[in-house]
This record gives sequence, structure tokens and C-alpha cells, in this order.
Amino acid sequence: MIAKPRGPYSPFVRAGDFIFVSGQGPVDPATNQFSLGDIRHETRVTLENIRRVLEQAGATPADVVKVSVFLSNGQDFTAMNEVYAEFFGETRPARTTVEAKFYNRDMKVEIDCVAYKPTK
Repeated sequence: MIAKPRGPYSPFVRAGDFIFVSGQGPVDPATNQFSLGDIRHETRVTLENIRRVLEQAGATPADVVKVSVFLSNGQDFTAMNEVYAEFFGETRPARTTVEAKFYNRDMKVEIDCVAYKPTK
């Protein structure tokens, strides 16, 4: 189960062998409500949402080649990075991390990614 998009977009789009995952945030897919907390909690929830979307698209985190991380507070980088490293393990996709403002001012993180998974 994945969280319902909050706007007119798809959770992911496959273009050939690439899967583009829309920005995911700390939303509980069971309730479709934000699951806010410290940056570690929100990063875990967000990355689990990424995992669910990838699974629905037929991919895994090991297929991810590019990640964009958006933080409401750049001071959260180190704590976010610890959770991120646990999630991706030995997989080391290219990444950009930027500080951004969100429509929900309490949200601390949003993450999108691109995966490469050849079709059979």
C-alpha cells in the first residue's frame, strides 16, 4: 500500500527502463496522514514510502541510481544521512541534498528518486 498522492501526479512513472518516483514525505499510507516527528523518524517513514512505490513499480532500493533529498532545515543533514545510509546499505546512488520550504511547514523531509530496472 502506498500513500495517495496529494495532487495531480502519479506516484511513479516508468519511461523505458527508468522509473521516476515522485517526491515522498513522511505520510502513513494506512491513514494518508502525516507521521511527523524528529528527522530520523520522518526520514525512515519517507524512505519506506519510497520502498513501497519502488516495489509497486517492480523495483527495489538497489535499483535506485539518483536521489534528491529536500530538508526543511539543513542542520538535519547528519541525522538524515545516518538513516539514509542504513536504508541504502552498500548501494550508493548519486544524490543531491538541498534545503527547501514545504507547503506543510511542520514536515522536515521529502525525497524523490530515479531507478533503473530493465524491462524483460
